[in-house]
Amino acid sequence: MPDPPENARTPVRAHRTDYAGAVYGSLLAASVIAASDLHGAHPRLSLIILLEVTGIVFWMAHVYAHLAGEREAGKAVSWREARRVGRHEWSIVEAATLPALAVLVSPWLGTGDNAWLAIGVAVAQQVTWAALGALRAGATNRQVAVEAAVNLVLGLLIVVAKVAVGH
Repeated sequence: MPDPPENARTPVRAHRTDYAGAVYGSLLAASVIAASDLHGAHPRLSLIILLEVTGIVFWMAHVYAHLAGEREAGKAVSWREARRVGRHEWSIVEAATLPALAVLVSPWLGTGDNAWLAIGVAVAQQVTWAALGALRAGATNRQVAVEAAVNLVLGLLIVVAKVAVGH
């Protein structure tokens, strides 16, 4: 096996560098916020509920897809395996929490439109999770920067979509 490049980092936790759920959940949260145009008596509460419910539904979909997609022929899925996959994918739900909190506290920060603060939080955590995953996997500085840049571009595409749609 060849030696790693000199500027490569040693993995901090070699057994767990999968931050895909957190990155995906953050992008999902930003998309939900961008697509929402809530009116009515409690628009902030509606957005918070929408964020959390969407995170839970997508978490369930990911768990099911994983279990159904990787099932051994002729074998039933065990509850133990379902719980393991559920725990692994839970970061999709957790990723909605900070944007939801941003919606909650936005009136006290004087931000006016709580959606923009929440999108900013979602994109920032998405970039952070991607960079952290790369760092923990032992990526080079350049690879970490590329991971962060790609995720920033993905997040900014959501911002552009929100502006274009006019929400």
